[in-house]
Amino acid sequence: KIPLLFGLDVIHGYRTIFPIPLAEAGSFDPDAAQATARAAGLEAAAAGISWTYAPMVDIARDPRWGRIAEGSGEDPYLGSLMAAARVKGFQETIFATAKHFAGYGAAEAGREYNTTEITERTMREIYLPPFKAAVDAGVASLMSAFNDIAGVPSSGNAWLTDTVLRREWGFNGFVVSDWTSVAELINHGVAAGPSEAGRRALTAGVDMDMQSSIYVDSLPALVRANRVPMAVVDSAVMRVLRAKLRLGLFRDPYRARTTPPVAETRALARRVARESIVLLKNEKGLLPLNRNTPTIAVIGPLADSKLDALGPWHTLGQPEDVVTVLQGIRSHASAAQVLYARGAGIEDSSTAGFAEAVAAAKRASVAVLVLGEREDMSGEAASRSMLGLPGVQEHLLEAVAATGTPIVLVLMNGHPLILEWAADHVPAIVETWFLGVEAGNATADVLFGDANPSGKLPVTIPHSLGQIPLYYNHRNTGRPHEANNKYTSKYLDVPVTPRYPFGFGLTYTTFAFSNLKLSTARARASDTVTATVTVANTGSREGTEVVQLYVRD
Repeated sequence: KIPLLFGLDVIHGYRTIFPIPLAEAGSFDPDAAQATARAAGLEAAAAGISWTYAPMVDIARDPRWGRIAEGSGEDPYLGSLMAAARVKGFQETIFATAKHFAGYGAAEAGREYNTTEITERTMREIYLPPFKAAVDAGVASLMSAFNDIAGVPSSGNAWLTDTVLRREWGFNGFVVSDWTSVAELINHGVAAGPSEAGRRALTAGVDMDMQSSIYVDSLPALVRANRVPMAVVDSAVMRVLRAKLRLGLFRDPYRARTTPPVAETRALARRVARESIVLLKNEKGLLPLNRNTPTIAVIGPLADSKLDALGPWHTLGQPEDVVTVLQGIRSHASAAQVLYARGAGIEDSSTAGFAEAVAAAKRASVAVLVLGEREDMSGEAASRSMLGLPGVQEHLLEAVAATGTPIVLVLMNGHPLILEWAADHVPAIVETWFLGVEAGNATADVLFGDANPSGKLPVTIPHSLGQIPLYYNHRNTGRPHEANNKYTSKYLDVPVTPRYPFGFGLTYTTFAFSNLKLSTARARASDTVTATVTVANTGSREGTEVVQLYVRD
């Protein structure tokens, strides 16, 4: 008897929902990513799941792309560390899948399922390294992508799945297609019908056809007609069977497991959520808030939203498990009068609730506005052409700001948002992304100084949409920007620099770096150079700093 392999999209938690992967990448902490993947795998295994379609390791340079929320951002080095960590965490109990192989994050204009245009150099330097890291970490499977590479769809691309993956990297696991991506070879124009699509995918190295049913329906006839060698079928079957054997399914097909203690997973969720928060702005030390503040206004459509805090792909996460930001603030400032006004819905066009919000702000010493996106406005099939606050939320922000009450803007979102008015006019801005079940407690921990924010941006945030794509590791140009030279690379109407660069993030303390030293003054390309630096906390609070070193040729 051949046991079944039950798979599910366990992306950032099973029942206990952790921060979305983009948020978690902002912790710059692979150990945290490994820990949350381990916990998610344990919960999933206890429910009979043996295989997750995660981690997503696609590099994303366009914030309009909805699935940027599922990955680790724009940097292949950070992405590689996070990919390996998540694979190791999941695979303590269940199989992981590195997806989407490859270049899916390069969808033109950030439009989901769109074509890509990637040179081989860019593919190898930017998009492939996280997959290589996953393979080196022992990932059991890879998922082929929807997109094409140089006109050849990834789910029928022998160069990708055979030459690079198996021959160059020595991968001995199996490759599964994305949902109906084998059938979509027809739409790509490389197959006339299902039979030809199946032949191209299988012979290219895609071992398992997810959802198209083409292998089941077409392979017997293809083998009988000698259009697909039986040896190719045997190899694909053997790779899947070896995976099941490796997981122990032949010995124990039901793999009974115990769910980890809820208190442990909740504590982990809160800790990692705190580490993922990025402090973008803090004028005049408005944060941290004093818990003895007499009156605090909490305003916005996301302030008391349980569902949205879970973010996209929240598997079996339940809204009733969520601590909202409003709840977190009330528990941290129990002596304060906490006023709440929703103000508007996430995508409302009505301003009917503004008056209540403005009235609350006028009565308060400080107003915390929790604004951003709905949980399903990022993730798959959720690209956005504009990256401002949806609906009338920015008008709500401006109306509350007009009261003169100091404002803390807490963002909850999957896409990096471009908020020029807020960046110029709001004194404190906190990027929380979607933090999961402990969103409210973690956010309040940071707002009131129980935790010192240490998160850094895993993506570049531009001044305007017209700057996209904008990423830190851009290659040199022959005419780099010069402010006083018109004939250099720049815009007429916005800076060439971002609003917030990759790796940016403030804290409540200060750090000094000194004594930067390299182990050698000269090195060959194959050499290893060690850099050391002394880091000192020069402020008045305990804090954690991410030491970042950048080089360029």
